[in-house]
Amino acid sequence: MTMLASQIAFASSHAGDPAKAMAEVAGQLGEEPLAGMLLFCSHRFDREALARAVNPRTEGVVAIGCTSSGELTENGYDEDSLSVVGFPASAFHMTSLCFDDIENFDPAAARQAVRGLAARESRHLGDKVNHVALFLVDGLSHREELLTMTIQDGLGDIALIGGSSGDGMAFRETAVFHGGRFHGHAAVVAILSTPRPLHVFKAQHYRPSEAKMVVTGAIPNDRIVTEINAEPAAQEYLRLAGHAGEALGVAFYAAHPLMVRAGGDYHVRSIQSANPDGSLTFYCAIDEGIVMTVGEPVDRIARMDALFADIAAEVGPVDRIIAFDCVLNRIDAEQRQITRAVSELYGRHRVIGFNTYGEQYHALHVNQTFSGLAIGR
Repeated sequence: MTMLASQIAFASSHAGDPAKAMAEVAGQLGEEPLAGMLLFCSHRFDREALARAVNPRTEGVVAIGCTSSGELTENGYDEDSLSVVGFPASAFHMTSLCFDDIENFDPAAARQAVRGLAARESRHLGDKVNHVALFLVDGLSHREELLTMTIQDGLGDIALIGGSSGDGMAFRETAVFHGGRFHGHAAVVAILSTPRPLHVFKAQHYRPSEAKMVVTGAIPNDRIVTEINAEPAAQEYLRLAGHAGEALGVAFYAAHPLMVRAGGDYHVRSIQSANPDGSLTFYCAIDEGIVMTVGEPVDRIARMDALFADIAAEVGPVDRIIAFDCVLNRIDAEQRQITRAVSELYGRHRVIGFNTYGEQYHALHVNQTFSGLAIGR
């Protein structure tokens, strides 16, 4: 098959048994040789059993993946599935590197290792080739900012795009897959090379309102804000969001995200939970002195239509869009009763991927975005 004819493969299964799920996926992927594979799985799977099922079917293939908070399949928003993306060897090359024990991450050593990985990958598929780095990281590690900045620095001109692994909304145990097994407290970066057009993107569905606040108390290493405007954080957040006295919960955080201005643009800083002492835990780094504003929703469907038009203008006909979509976007779609419309939009534009605890775009760790990689035909 030619490079134009060999489409990116995708398969998914809702079988509860890991061996049966992988057998169904393998049957859908077919016999074409693969250079690499992405695997996204529900946190409900037994991970050791799933690894045993995956390994015999991935010999000679670079296989990476992670646990999810929902999957993006050809049905749009999906869940409780095993989903696999296969990159045909006729058009792609892929190589990877895993960082274990990211609690003791060494930036200097990591930067050097990533530079070596990029140098080796640049030799494949000839001169007219495009590269992108796919990044997956433990979503409970609280280390995404440091890892993302360090790895993007090591990559140089190769753009990084990726997501933080999830486990539904349990926040107990997340993992990434590399080298035939699932790893906790780890991250993996894979460089994907192809002559086909590649385009990384980041989009969000909110704009800043007039309601501003200052973080006056924080525990940065734990991503906890204790005070806003010298008041208990949760109480002041509710007041400024215009809902004083209401109960906080994940649906509220999704509908009323906090935003921070950085680099001339606004970025969401999503709240993970409210704590019994009145503090707030975030999905990202947060510190004293940061000015935040409450986000307001925009017309999500119209914004997404415009995004997909821009993507088509960049890459031409799209083979697949591999997306890292924050789980809070999914929850907000459910609350606004637009889940079916979003799913139909994703299906129409060949979006696949998973729901994350956070997204990585170039050197940034961000929240509540729809980010990803578009691959042309």
